[in-house]
Amino acid sequence: MPVTAASPRRDLHSDTAAPPAPTPRRRRAARRRALLGALYATPNTVMVGLFFLVPLGLVIWMSLNRWPLLGAPTVNVPENFTGAADNALLGGAIWFTLKYTLIMTVALFVLSFGLALLVQQRRRGTGFLRTAFFMPMAVGFASASLLFLGLLSDEIGPVNDLLAKVGLIDGYVSWTSGSADSALGSAIVLVLWRFAGFNMLILLTGLQAIPLELYEAARIDGATRVQAFRSITLPLMRPTIALVLTMMTTGSLLAFDQFWILTRGGPDNSTTSLVMVIYREAFIRFDLGSAAAISVALLGVLVVFNVIQLGVLRRRSQ
Repeated sequence: MPVTAASPRRDLHSDTAAPPAPTPRRRRAARRRALLGALYATPNTVMVGLFFLVPLGLVIWMSLNRWPLLGAPTVNVPENFTGAADNALLGGAIWFTLKYTLIMTVALFVLSFGLALLVQQRRRGTGFLRTAFFMPMAVGFASASLLFLGLLSDEIGPVNDLLAKVGLIDGYVSWTSGSADSALGSAIVLVLWRFAGFNMLILLTGLQAIPLELYEAARIDGATRVQAFRSITLPLMRPTIALVLTMMTTGSLLAFDQFWILTRGGPDNSTTSLVMVIYREAFIRFDLGSAAAISVALLGVLVVFNVIQLGVLRRRSQ
């Protein structure tokens, strides 16, 4: 009669043995790495604290006080916030800033995305076009505003002469102060020229991160370019689009340079932005508390708006 050897009983805990405890040498090395990482992060932490957190806390404290340029501050909560309703320029500035933000965000995004799609594929001359579109970013924004102020001047600027020669205008047009629409249009053209290439570069990075295999599979399945753009490009570009739209919206709500240099808020305060009102309160009326209160309110609006915008785009991407 054959005898079968009984197999040894398998230890249920043999495969899940506890990892060996770290030796003192390993613990010292881990602490050394953690300390080194903290040292690397210290300069950035100090910079953020000194140039962001401390000024932010100071502005919030100023918004709670009557803060004259000379003299001791006194607490006057909530007069700085309630008194903003009596500001004659604030209501018009809010409406104009929202209108400008909507127009500017849509126009800048469409132009930037179009340029990114134009230079997406590597063809002859693509490198030159990418460089040419990005070159305006090398000019400072204030310098670009002064450049456009000279170009659009009805006295020394060449734009009126060129448009008159081709028959598009009859006589001279004051682009920056003639009417509210022409002043707004001048600022929009300036921002498009200055920032379209920068946003194009960000969107181009997102486009080039999409695998080409997806487009090839869609082409094999018979999808048209429009269908591939709607079903592949847009869904995979949503994180990049969210970043670009957030920067565009924030930049438009904080618009100052283009209006201060080009139009000075005119004509008749029709191009006065929210930041220009803050500047007027702080450096013309010397009411630092009121300026800080409007700044804090604007910061709150920006935070809420960006959180909602990013949340909507994130849900759609999921």
